[in-house]
Amino acid sequence: MLFLCKQGKIKHMRKRLLPLCFLFGILYGAFFYEKTVPFPSQGETEQKIQRGNVVRVVDGDTLVVRIDGDEEKIRLIGLDTTEVVDPRKTVECFGKEASDEAKRILTGKSVRIETDPSQGLYDKYGRMLAYVFLSDGTNFNRRMIENGYGYEYTYRLPYKYQKEFKQAEKYARENKKGLWADGVCEN
Repeated sequence: MLFLCKQGKIKHMRKRLLPLCFLFGILYGAFFYEKTVPFPSQGETEQKIQRGNVVRVVDGDTLVVRIDGDEEKIRLIGLDTTEVVDPRKTVECFGKEASDEAKRILTGKSVRIETDPSQGLYDKYGRMLAYVFLSDGTNFNRRMIENGYGYEYTYRLPYKYQKEFKQAEKYARENKKGLWADGVCEN
């Protein structure tokens, strides 16, 4: 039908075929567009839970986990610790302590990784976005915030454990834990 519209072979039916050709073009374009443009979450529409072993800790909120034989760099959702490895910045207050605590708890351990469809599967640096749970079921992200090793961090959209993480930060502040202790980060 599209060929006939372009060729103008059926002149007496042009008025009827032109709207049909236009509609066909729109439907074809919509179908093609849907198949080529990924979701903002890069295809991740459901929660994904995996098990892995921590290979190394990069800093307080980033680690490398071996999942099914592949190493995956993971950025912890909802947690922000001060910088220790960014070459553009000096080591920030309590960054080394957060990194050391993450290494102490996680290095060589078996963990459960949980993604959150609201955050997408990967960040712009190619790191998987996830929550990490210890073998006893403890949410590591929350534990770091609750003990004052980091801040609750919301990037654009609310996430599954946001309310809990905000409460954990409030607890750490009120109880002067870690970076919230008197005299620790006053500069």
